[in-house]
Amino acid sequence: MTEYNFLKACWCQPVDRVPVWLMRQAGRYLQCYKDVRAKGGGTFLDLCKDPERAAEVTIQPIDILNADAAILFSDILTPIEPMGMKLDFVPGPVFENPIRTAADVDALVVPEDMAEAVSYVPEIIKRLRVAFEGRVPLIGFGGAPFTLACYMVEGKGSKDFASLKQMMYGDFPLYDALMKKVTEMDRRYLNMQIEAGAQAIQIFDTWGGLLAPHDFEKYILPYVQELINGLNRKDIPIIYFVKGGGGMLELVKQAGADVLGLDWHVNLGKARDILGPDIAVQGNLDPTVLYAPKDHIEREVQRILDENADRPGFIFNLGHGILPTVPPENAIHMVECVHRLSQK
Repeated sequence: MTEYNFLKACWCQPVDRVPVWLMRQAGRYLQCYKDVRAKGGGTFLDLCKDPERAAEVTIQPIDILNADAAILFSDILTPIEPMGMKLDFVPGPVFENPIRTAADVDALVVPEDMAEAVSYVPEIIKRLRVAFEGRVPLIGFGGAPFTLACYMVEGKGSKDFASLKQMMYGDFPLYDALMKKVTEMDRRYLNMQIEAGAQAIQIFDTWGGLLAPHDFEKYILPYVQELINGLNRKDIPIIYFVKGGGGMLELVKQAGADVLGLDWHVNLGKARDILGPDIAVQGNLDPTVLYAPKDHIEREVQRILDENADRPGFIFNLGHGILPTVPPENAIHMVECVHRLSQK
């Protein structure tokens, strides 16, 4: 079996240079991605469901950036569709009939066979394992239960997800019933990705940082713990990324993941001091730094490497997804800087 630096770092093992990949590394900042999207026509969701094109755009950034890991091209909301909710992108995600009542929750279906319900996902994973074997490992992913529920109840993106919070605070039994269904769907979905060949799993809790720490502990943590505990994770590292979670790292750590993703609002060195040596971290360059001159990018890379202080268990990444107007040459330069400045 190939010993990938990315996987070794996930397990806090020594590496000869710090591994690096970028959240949303397959996407709109690359002209070749836009070409593939245009070539096949259709919507973003159509691209996610087309194994040939989805595999192609997953491979593109590995060829271009020389990143140390690939992440499946998909969307966190794709497994919600087979639960019975119609999903559109206009361009952001929209659910026609958001979940608001007990009858809505009762109507949600948790598919027995996720490989059948979203058959294009294991097909993409299998194609990518063949394409990447011996080169880079493949990360599968899904949304955390709370973040998925935010979209399901609100029906679209929001700054505060007031409808979800009204349910959460005002009718906890209804919220709990929804979260239990979503968590079980998520467990089956991520286990299906592992069975199909994903070599790591990242769980995105994009909106987990919206809650105060005591609310995170009550309304998010138990469901993430249940999800992670239910994964067939032997030799498969689990990464948990809570955007905005830097102020409650002790709680986030209790989720039980092997790696914690950090956004750019927390000092990486201080985060590692809080978390201790037995958990790896991933992050945490401000994505907008990739608009800066190359010498500034290099200084910021060095600063983050210095904060890590050569501790094992570090994966370099952005603190959130790469922005669509970033010049690709700046992303290439960032990866090169990480490799060069961290080389043993």
